[in-house]
Amino acid sequence: MDRSSGSVDSPPDLGINRAHTARVSNYFLGGKDHYDLDKLAAEQVIAAFPHVRTAARENRAFLARYARHLALAGIDQVLDVGCGIPHEPHLHQIVQEVTPAARVVYVDNDPIVGAHARALLVGTPEGRVAYVDADLTDSASILTAPALTDTLDLTRPVGVSLMAVLHFVGDERAYEIVAALRQGLPPGSCLGLSHATGDFDEAGTAAVVKIYREHGIDVHLRTRDEVAPFFTGLDLLDPGIVPAHRWLPGNGEEQPRGEGVASLADRLDSRVSLYAGVGRIPQVHR
Repeated sequence: MDRSSGSVDSPPDLGINRAHTARVSNYFLGGKDHYDLDKLAAEQVIAAFPHVRTAARENRAFLARYARHLALAGIDQVLDVGCGIPHEPHLHQIVQEVTPAARVVYVDNDPIVGAHARALLVGTPEGRVAYVDADLTDSASILTAPALTDTLDLTRPVGVSLMAVLHFVGDERAYEIVAALRQGLPPGSCLGLSHATGDFDEAGTAAVVKIYREHGIDVHLRTRDEVAPFFTGLDLLDPGIVPAHRWLPGNGEEQPRGEGVASLADRLDSRVSLYAGVGRIPQVHR
């Protein structure tokens, strides 16, 4: 696995004196790669919003469906920004199962994520898997990182993944980040993202925001109308911007129907409280 170079003059700051989003998420998913403050923050969130583990699982499930959709659509290059601590099935495993020569670049800025990524994220002999140590808010450093430019051909379509990370960026900056990433990609590329919302459970999600902020993690919930601008100028793929569990469930296969199924999906809306969508950069018409 390739990785971007970094300084070896001093050991990385693992940030064990504060909670970190990737490690809190790891706890929600049943992982063991977290510290006491991460566990404390996670348990407080669970007490305030008991369905958060459901939300975390559905977010991962959406990522898996999106990755498979990219592969089946012929996109064999993927950039996963804010990838978090690895959990199987890994994104590269999904796309390389369909296209063994696919290339995937993971991006995160947590040293613990980097350590796990370099140890665990090994792809097929035909494909490539790389890791870039960079901050979500610095799009230029991501797109110009040697590990990325040596792995992905940015003249061909790329599938970008931004899963449950943009709600950690406030105000207009989040939109600027997405716009900058898109500018570096050619027509035919796709953007898939998920984003926390208070549209379905205002009180429960507000309590989660309060807890995160008490632990020094800023969170910005956005309504559907506020998520939509991330896709401005893109061809929004069906079924549009929907709760994460509603985006092509079963990879687009025919799903069970009936009052009971619909009722379950409705209940999941508030439990998941994440919007998801996929947009494609349109071809240039001359």
